[in-house]
Amino acid sequence: MGDPAVVVGVDIGTTSSKAVAFDTDGRQLASHSIGYPLEEPHPGWAEQDPDLIHQAVLGVIRAVVDELGRPVAGLSFSTAMHSLIGLDADGNPLTPSITWADSRASAQAERLRAAPSGLALHRRTGTPVHPMAPLPKLVWFAEQEPKLHERVAHWVGIKDLVLRRLAEALVTDHSVASATGLMDIHRLAWDTEALRVAGITEEQLPQLVPTTHVLPGLTADAARATGLPADTPLVVGAGDGPLANLGLGAVRPGVVACSIGTSGAMRVMVERPGVDPLGGVFCYALTEDRWVVGGAINNGGIVLQWAHDALAPELGEDAEEELLGLAARAPVGSGGLIMLPYLLSERAPHWSALPRGAYIGLTHGHGRPHLVRAALEGVCQQLALVLASVRAAGNEVREVRASGGFARSPLWRQILADALGMPVRFPAGHEGSGFGAALLGMQALGLIESVEVAADLVRIEETVHPDPAAAATYAALLPLFSELYDALVPTFASLRRLAPSLPPEPPPTAPPK
Repeated sequence: MGDPAVVVGVDIGTTSSKAVAFDTDGRQLASHSIGYPLEEPHPGWAEQDPDLIHQAVLGVIRAVVDELGRPVAGLSFSTAMHSLIGLDADGNPLTPSITWADSRASAQAERLRAAPSGLALHRRTGTPVHPMAPLPKLVWFAEQEPKLHERVAHWVGIKDLVLRRLAEALVTDHSVASATGLMDIHRLAWDTEALRVAGITEEQLPQLVPTTHVLPGLTADAARATGLPADTPLVVGAGDGPLANLGLGAVRPGVVACSIGTSGAMRVMVERPGVDPLGGVFCYALTEDRWVVGGAINNGGIVLQWAHDALAPELGEDAEEELLGLAARAPVGSGGLIMLPYLLSERAPHWSALPRGAYIGLTHGHGRPHLVRAALEGVCQQLALVLASVRAAGNEVREVRASGGFARSPLWRQILADALGMPVRFPAGHEGSGFGAALLGMQALGLIESVEVAADLVRIEETVHPDPAAAATYAALLPLFSELYDALVPTFASLRRLAPSLPPEPPPTAPPK
């Protein structure tokens, strides 16, 4: 018998693209990543150069192919969701890639969300009406850049553009489309009302295809650039969120995937699409019979970075361990100090661009350890609210699997388990979306029977159990944490109104990822 077949998962992320080669036994054989900048030309804008991203994708594939030195059965793709690019009739970008982190469409999103049809739109498309999504961004272009809006022949996401250049096919998968606010998740078709609101036609969007759709090969230029044969199949793939569930082995009902990088998310796999009556969760596709329900938060590791820069800058660069050591000196609950960690506004479960961060309960007795610990606790309490929304949508939660940069910290692992009030399992390795893309590709190419094998291929490295006393403290604080958002909404709105007359707010300490 020969070696197991190899599929390369290509993950097009917000700050870098990464290619990772896996064989059908789940072994990682090679990987390479290339970064690129996130530009913020105006407050609230977050753009990227699509040409740089395309070159990075070619570069990571070439590096992995060269390192492997053996045949590749196919490429399969993952992408950061919610990106938007306008193309001319020849496929050339007329706009930068507008990322999920771009909030220029906040006013449009708030207006659409408050309209009588706002919640219906969310429940039909699976995408919250929020400035992260392409739908409000399209409304912004129609209102603020009408001449440019009229010139655009096709509106696409970053993966759609990369695939067009690699294989000359203008397609988008059901997973990425389910995060645009433009597709009816119940019919797997572009939503007529959403297109009307966006001021575009179905002909201006890519063809909808399943995530397992296979494009038959590469263009001659792409084959030369990647070092692959021209007949190498390309599996269209999916969004990075649903694929992260797959990469963590969280593919069965009741198993939640939690990730905390710079931002964070909680997602559970379900068999049928649906959004809860209050619209607290998103619903994105993986395959026709697997969907993820959950919520994303804007403020994960970025909060720890802010705490370093604002509260302990003298610790210097790479001082994460010392900062966490400071937090460990404060008691569970930070002595009654609560932080709302909305430094970059917030997404789930409220889906509003209005909120700002806040410390509540500050007294003379609180010091830096309390301030830092409250920031970590705020992130985990926000994830607990998202988990409550996942349950409110009618989903059983039996197990939580977690990954991301925060997982390096024993303190943060423990706070998360305590705040969620249930054990958290940490898989070995952190190649979630790339591994998920490779597994989806293997299924599409007939190399494995089903992506269900992910549950068996992913090895759990550690399980962190909640401390009963700490869990009780966080459970008692959670209703207060939740109520504070509602109590402060009028203040957030007043700050928004006052903003134009105030000195400009400082830029973020670092761009969101």
